Amino acid sequence: MDVTESDVAGLPPGNIRVARQEFASVWRTASAHDLESPGDWYAAAVATTCRWLATAPARLPNGTAGLLRSPATRREGVAYEELVEAEYLAAERLEQRRPSLARSRPGWCDGVRDTLRCTWRREGPAPYEVRQEQVAG
Repeated sequence: MDVTESDVAGLPPGNIRVARQEFASVWRTASAHDLESPGDWYAAAVATTCRWLATAPARLPNGTAGLLRSPATRREGVAYEELVEAEYLAAERLEQRRPSLARSRPGWCDGVRDTLRCTWRREGPAPYEVRQEQVAG
């Protein structure tokens, strides 16, 4: 799904702790990978987590739009600071809480966790830098 300027402009500033342009770059990179490689659950997770943090609508091919559920806990509602922190804590143990998700969508748990670590906690590199290190190592 394309990331529009209005998606980035509508990002609540309290939902991320990195520069808006850095966040937008991560989101656009993940969205491009997701479109180019269907079934790449890591890319899908990063793009979905960014879209959720930005409170941007999910736009479906039929033209309808709606809010995304949170990527780790599947909560309904708009992302806000306290909910982002709760989502980060849930993502840290996502494989233990939802082992079927880890099996059916390899890379999803890592993508959610890497995105929240980088954009919310400011810990570690951006998700695609993490992925490149894993492939090289």
